[in-house]
Amino acid sequence: MTLHAAYDPDNIFAKILRGEMPAVKVYEDEAALAFMDVFPQSEGHTLVVPKGVEARNLLDMPTEKLGAYMQAVQKVAKAVEAALTPDGLVVTQFNGAPAGQTVFHLHFHIIPRWEEVALGRHSSGEMADMEALGALAERIKEKL
Repeated sequence: MTLHAAYDPDNIFAKILRGEMPAVKVYEDEAALAFMDVFPQSEGHTLVVPKGVEARNLLDMPTEKLGAYMQAVQKVAKAVEAALTPDGLVVTQFNGAPAGQTVFHLHFHIIPRWEEVALGRHSSGEMADMEALGALAERIKEKL
């Protein structure tokens, strides 16, 4: 699969954006939707996806749409940091399967990190507790 393959409108994030799949939402504006990762690598792992574009990855994102989307990514990252006070914060994005991308709709991961706490494996097969994710989302929303 190449970096610039055709966009699949039935990917899980497109379904979430259309309301066809549930998500524990954290933030939404005209440019982006942020929600809790159901296979978190750490407490507070949040995803931010662009709305209104069919971009598989950052390289496919229309340049004129990046500004508002990246502002949303930063806003959510600041709220995650304020709500959870981690020792560090990973903000990352993957382009293509060899780089680690598993859902082919552009998204940024916001992953809180604490000293001496190992990251969990992403997509380990064990979904997070939805009630716990909802509580984390509320804490983050309070800081937006």
